[in-house]
Amino acid sequence: MRYLIGSDIGTSGTKTVLYDENLCKIAESVREYPMYQPQNGYAEQDPEDWYDAVVKTIKDVIDISSVDGKDIKGIGLSGQMHGLVMLDKENKPLRHAIIWCDQRTEKECKQITGLVGERRLIEITANPALPGFTASKIMWVKNNEPHIYEKCRHILLPKDYIRFKLTGEYATEVSDASGMQLLDVPKRAWSYEVLEKLDIDAELLPKVYESSEITGYITKEVAALTGLMYGTPVVGGAGDNAAAAIGTGIVKEGRAFTTIGTSGVVYAHTDKPVIDPKGRVHTFCCAVKDSWHVMGVTQAAGLSLKWFKNCLFGSSEEISYDVVNKMAGSAPIGADRLIYLPYLMGERTPHLDGNCRGVLFGLSASHTQSHIIRAVMEGVGFSLTDCKDILGEMGINVNDMTACGGGSKSDVWMEILSDCYGCDIKRLTGAEGPAFGVAILAGVGTGIFDDVVSACDKFIKTDNIVSYTPENTSKYRKIHALYKKLYDSLKDDFRELSCI
Repeated sequence: MRYLIGSDIGTSGTKTVLYDENLCKIAESVREYPMYQPQNGYAEQDPEDWYDAVVKTIKDVIDISSVDGKDIKGIGLSGQMHGLVMLDKENKPLRHAIIWCDQRTEKECKQITGLVGERRLIEITANPALPGFTASKIMWVKNNEPHIYEKCRHILLPKDYIRFKLTGEYATEVSDASGMQLLDVPKRAWSYEVLEKLDIDAELLPKVYESSEITGYITKEVAALTGLMYGTPVVGGAGDNAAAAIGTGIVKEGRAFTTIGTSGVVYAHTDKPVIDPKGRVHTFCCAVKDSWHVMGVTQAAGLSLKWFKNCLFGSSEEISYDVVNKMAGSAPIGADRLIYLPYLMGERTPHLDGNCRGVLFGLSASHTQSHIIRAVMEGVGFSLTDCKDILGEMGINVNDMTACGGGSKSDVWMEILSDCYGCDIKRLTGAEGPAFGVAILAGVGTGIFDDVVSACDKFIKTDNIVSYTPENTSKYRKIHALYKKLYDSLKDDFRELSCI
């Protein structure tokens, strides 16, 4: 029997899964690590925490399963996108990685727009300058930590730092590289025009591969630490959302998924690079060769629920998410006129505003913990509906919606989401998500599977369908209209607040 490994380097932890050649899960391991917020709006992590977690989880799944390392034929890597890892001449990290949800780079975004030109930047990179993207983080280090930038010899994304540690190769792939704002997204290659205008040396960047191509092989050192065989192939893999798309079968025109993890995403597959000239959603290269995807992102989806749960109940293990879901289900639609804006970490879609912050609108003495929890779930639902509505405006017609991520396990949250969308939502049988997706890519890259699409058609099955209720959809549309007005009313106040 042949085996594959998928490893997902996420924000809260790394999840590594061992699959057999029929993509049945054999063993799984998760290791968590911290996020550091030295100032309001900052978000950083230690790259060595990621590597330690990957090594330990790979060793875990081999030990748990007793699979011989020589039978593991390939490894796929997924990871949180947009993070900045800077290495010195000895390949040591120069500082903590600045990760995707960091919001410190507003000035740098204006600088990038001025240097490249707003229209030209969107034409090349398919996106406006955003605080979360890697380019603005590079410019921030140049502007604020020049002594560190001068020592930088390599720039890598989170999962690609792990690739380097596993293989010794400086490499990335098109889906993750798309989120750096340095890639020519329609051409699927680094943009030397953007690099020149930003004065970033192309030699700092890794080689770009397609997602299922082999990018390197496990070193002797890593083999000794993990139980893998020296020379095991590591494929390109994908950024977390592109990997999740493979893992949920979103590999054909008309298919889309919604994920509720730390952030929330609405993602649609396209056979051509469709770009929003207003820059409200993001167009990236897909992990399927010669395909692209369009995605809207809300920064604090599952993060909102986790934050409120901790605020309301502390860190008590007695209050599980099952209890929280029951509380939300006991409150009425609209949470008795309580509306939540999920802007705890600023926002990306549709507002591109790093200054906006979370709001509970309509609080009264009659509201209970259950009302607040439901309002949080509904607020995330409205934000994701904003994303889906923009895709429709762009002519991307979604006729097949799937849900994944931790939030998809919540029946009440899926009911809220289907009612907000006004469409049915599928949930999947068994394995799903980024680790599963990059295991498929590893299988394609090593010749176990013919191609990504046929592998998805064969192995990904629907579990159940959450159906929307037209009456509830009508109610939510009225509330959503007010939800959208609140940002417009508060956007100047958010900006003023950021200056206090």
